Amino acid sequence: MRKTAVADLAVFGGKSAFDVPVHVGRPNLPDRQRLMGRIGEVLDSRWLTNFGPNLKELQSRVAEITGVKHCLCMCNGTIALEIAIQALNLSGEVILPSFTFVATAHALQWQGITPVFCDVDPVSHNIDPQRVEELITPRTTGIIGVHLWGRGCDVEALTALAKKHSLKLLFDAAHAFCCSYKGRMIGGFGHAEVFSFHATKFFNTFEGGAALTNDDALAEKMWLMQNFGFKGYDNVIYLGTNGKMNEISAAMGLASLESIEDFIAINYRNYGLYGQVLEGLPGIHLIRYDPNEKLNYQYVILEVDEAEASISRDELVQVLHAENVLARRYFFPGCHKMEPYRSRYPDPSHRLPNTERLAQRVLALPTGSAVSPDDITKIAEVIRTAVTHGAEVKAGLSKTTPCQT
Repeated sequence: MRKTAVADLAVFGGKSAFDVPVHVGRPNLPDRQRLMGRIGEVLDSRWLTNFGPNLKELQSRVAEITGVKHCLCMCNGTIALEIAIQALNLSGEVILPSFTFVATAHALQWQGITPVFCDVDPVSHNIDPQRVEELITPRTTGIIGVHLWGRGCDVEALTALAKKHSLKLLFDAAHAFCCSYKGRMIGGFGHAEVFSFHATKFFNTFEGGAALTNDDALAEKMWLMQNFGFKGYDNVIYLGTNGKMNEISAAMGLASLESIEDFIAINYRNYGLYGQVLEGLPGIHLIRYDPNEKLNYQYVILEVDEAEASISRDELVQVLHAENVLARRYFFPGCHKMEPYRSRYPDPSHRLPNTERLAQRVLALPTGSAVSPDDITKIAEVIRTAVTHGAEVKAGLSKTTPCQT
């Protein structure tokens, strides 16, 4: 689209706020010298994969951080989720939120399991346990809770439901590494939890993920399944796939762990600054985190109320993109409106009012070590100007082609 809206209002002298795009999910990088030293050791050893020393150390460190007995680091979070689902013998129907990344649903559908989409709490954005119980049928075998934005689900209520109905309870903790729930580190709740260590997460291994559990038998099954079912040399005893994390990714993880407190401190600084510079802006509501919990502050999430802001979330996205601020709509339009779900299953929109509302309001802003305080001030100025001049912005955007986000 042409540079319009804020640029035409001459806030930045008729040019974009940023010459180089500032975007959501730009990777955090550890100390380069330390990383290259670890990679050099991997190359010198020629032990590139298959449970090398870096992987073993990373698994031990993650287990220590989370206080969980077993950690199995894998090639990505989706594979880890699929393996956990298979190891828990889930089948039939599994209840999960629609307001999540589509991989959560795909991990079920890929294995012939029907995802049953549940509404979320309007404040926490996490799956609503009251709505979960309404969806349980004789075909239900499990529940997947998602700790959205790193804020823990209602673990107690979901655990009680799982016990009451003899269901397996799994948590997608992709957002929640180094986060706590009621003082306990996320990672050991339910039968198992799964982290993502993708490049867009605050802690990354290039690509990667992990499945964690305190259940010895479940850990053994997942360990077998991630390595084709091998137990010892030439001894396949179980159905499996290739889910292993390689040594270079594990080296990245170990180097990143050395910088992890710095990453969290930067995220916390950025989150606090966004709160200050957006304070009092009509219709722009920054989600809040519990200061009593340990958090990674990776997600700076706004809810945009069009009635108050005089501009919609999607119009604000267009303005930001025109200014080279690549903010993102999360999780638009909801899994239930994506394929194959919108074609295979009856439209559940009527039972997902909070999901539908949030999908039209939520906006993620750039943060992380690639974003400076000056960047945040400029981003906030773009937002403030767009809201202040809502009518003019709408008029300008009506003459352009909407951005694809």
